[in-house]
Amino acid sequence: MIIRMKKNATQKQIEAVLNFFSSKGCTYKDASSADVSLYGIIGDTKSIMESDVYAFEAVDKITRIQEPYKKASKTLHPEPTIIDVSGVKIGGGTFTIMAGPCSVESKEQLFNIADAVKQSGAKILRGGAYKPRTSPYAFQGLGEVGLDILAAAKKEYHLPIVTEIYSAELIPLFLEKGVDIFQVGARNMQNYDLLKALGKIRKPVMLKRGMDATIEEWLLAAEYILAGGNEQVILCERGIKTFDRYTRNCLDIQAVLAIKQLSHLPIIVDPSHASGRYDMIEDLAKAALVVGADGIIVEVHNHPECALSDGAQSLKPEKFDHMVKELEKLAPLCGKTL
Repeated sequence: MIIRMKKNATQKQIEAVLNFFSSKGCTYKDASSADVSLYGIIGDTKSIMESDVYAFEAVDKITRIQEPYKKASKTLHPEPTIIDVSGVKIGGGTFTIMAGPCSVESKEQLFNIADAVKQSGAKILRGGAYKPRTSPYAFQGLGEVGLDILAAAKKEYHLPIVTEIYSAELIPLFLEKGVDIFQVGARNMQNYDLLKALGKIRKPVMLKRGMDATIEEWLLAAEYILAGGNEQVILCERGIKTFDRYTRNCLDIQAVLAIKQLSHLPIIVDPSHASGRYDMIEDLAKAALVVGADGIIVEVHNHPECALSDGAQSLKPEKFDHMVKELEKLAPLCGKTL
């Protein structure tokens, strides 16, 4: 619900309206400008009668928000959100490249890859320390040791780090190790206890779309984090499941356009998980840039044939370098900067 106040309304009259909604268990967001006093009411307003609200002298107009996601919607927040990750901007005309291995395997491996991707133009280093896998027999990651290696690479190469978290119990450890972006994987998009816990911290969260989730379900998952008070949410389209098996998933490129129409949150694309094939990553990255995404997250490995996870969808450093150069040529035509 959006409440527009009358131009001559006093502060005391406005506070009376806001106190009324507070008594109903709602919160509010001040979206006022120099020309209009506007307040977004957040909470369950279905049972609140408009006639009761119009009874307040300050109220000029009431507009009900139809979307079930309130804080993620553009209605209350028409300007695009820009996330600052230790000086690296995501959104606002930049096309941010995150790159690194699927899994942290050793210090030597991660340092070699971090050095290569930074030289090529990556702004954020990715790497999995904890790896929730479909098979219990697959490599599950190095755990805390992996976090220590990521932290060391962050210090050595001055790159913010993004890594996956799958349990709220790990949040204190991730904070202690200096993780810059908490990645919620596709399998945990509807892990509501985790989402609620991430809403209580003040660190950027990258929320990947569930492999069978609708766009509304995805935005509602983001709403859990936003409702907790953490406004630093980055959406990530990583492909959805279809009936075809030629590729790992199907990159829903139109989801980028849909998010731009529906939400103020920045959105990046993961062409590695979408395709599962290294030979498709560059072209899918170009598609993400052209369609208006705010960046990409790509898997890079110096020896993908020996990778402990997802080698088939990892670029070698030289192929990653070529891709970045191609994106640099394309970016100005799309109104973006790398």
